[in-house]
Amino acid sequence: MAEHLLEQLQNYARSGWYPLHMPGHKRSVSYLQDPYSIDITEIDGFDNLHHAKGILAEAQERAAALYGADKTYYLVNGSSCGVLAAVSASVKRGGRILMARNCHKSAYHAVYLNGLHAEYLYPPADMLRGINGSISCESVEAALARYPDTEAVLITSPTYDGVVSDIERIAAAVHRAGAVLIVDEAHGAHFALHSYFPKTALACGADIVVNSLHKTLPSLTQTALLHVRGEWADREKLKRYLGIYQSSSPSYVLMAGIDACIDRMREDGKELFDCFVQRLDALRKSLRTMDALHLVSGRERELDAYDYDRSKVLISAERCRMTGPLLGQALREFYLEPEMTAAKYVTAIMTVCDTQEGFARFRDALFEIDGRLAREEAAGMEVPLIRTEEVLTMEEAQNAPFERTALEDSSGRVAAEFVYLYPPGIPLLVPGERITEALKQQFLYCRALGMELEGLSDHSGRTIMVVKEDIYG
Repeated sequence: MAEHLLEQLQNYARSGWYPLHMPGHKRSVSYLQDPYSIDITEIDGFDNLHHAKGILAEAQERAAALYGADKTYYLVNGSSCGVLAAVSASVKRGGRILMARNCHKSAYHAVYLNGLHAEYLYPPADMLRGINGSISCESVEAALARYPDTEAVLITSPTYDGVVSDIERIAAAVHRAGAVLIVDEAHGAHFALHSYFPKTALACGADIVVNSLHKTLPSLTQTALLHVRGEWADREKLKRYLGIYQSSSPSYVLMAGIDACIDRMREDGKELFDCFVQRLDALRKSLRTMDALHLVSGRERELDAYDYDRSKVLISAERCRMTGPLLGQALREFYLEPEMTAAKYVTAIMTVCDTQEGFARFRDALFEIDGRLAREEAAGMEVPLIRTEEVLTMEEAQNAPFERTALEDSSGRVAAEFVYLYPPGIPLLVPGERITEALKQQFLYCRALGMELEGLSDHSGRTIMVVKEDIYG
């Protein structure tokens, strides 16, 4: 008889598997010994998140003080609800938003729900591995000049791979154009806690910033923060949309976890991060000596990156005949579970909760795998973001008559559904965009590597929903 989910999770927790992935607590934090005993509703004395005046208002003020925000809101529906609220509050229905093409799918959901016109900023691609670089200020300025009715600009920084954009210059350009700058800093909740990491988007002038606490800090999955600073953001609209996109019964277990995380960072953050940075720096220096495998480093401008989050450890197989999925499988032989496997590299997320033993296991496994491999010219194809052509808006495409076609026969058709890899959840194709031959070949390549194409209603990845051709001529 198959195990139930709870039983399987409990067995997994007792096993020897080590997480190189989120959540940032790495299954080692014990704030909540008995979550059932503190799982309450909005009873007397415990405030109401949607109308916070007491204990929850004070908790959010402590978070704002830690991050240097004018106002901080708890998010218990993850950073996705923060992105949805930020976009909805900043762009009127049917308005125009300028957004990085490598934004998380929640940004595209906001565009769809609000019937927005989205113009895309394409980051440069590292053609050796398919890793996206920084969004440049020059590209933002050019797009704002082309679309002067833009109401908001949305940038992801850091990206899933740790690439940071020049938010300070971008913020100045956005404000000169009279628009609001939203930064999805989900993967950078730790930036505010140590100078080893890049400056926070908030400190660089962004108006609305979203952090996922659970990604890189000791907090439960689904916990996040939305910060506001300055006068550009409409705070009343933000509050209204947070009430729409968040549960009307926010979990006190999750909120208690956020509060405990913030308090621990305020009280012990310097000591914890000094130790973490020392371990992380030692790991990175050691891994630079691998022969066949390669530690990707944005700090030496190896990537087209303004700055780089070194807690994202990217191990590339570019110098040997190995794929990312095979490298991920090799790590699993050592009971190490990576965060993500891409076509030519794997990503590990290291956090303040990783132990010295965990760092050592990761290092030793990589060197043993490296010793098995021969350094030679790499073969394969990268998976960068390919520029797309919008034929229909997202809303038009998802409401149009559609039909199913084989992925192999989809070139030239207009998509009626998303295609993305998860993680990282960045759409390679958006409803309403034309499927080019290059895109089709990219999808087939990913499928051949064993990478699961998500967003498709056909979970086998063999067919795709497309708009009927008579709709768009």
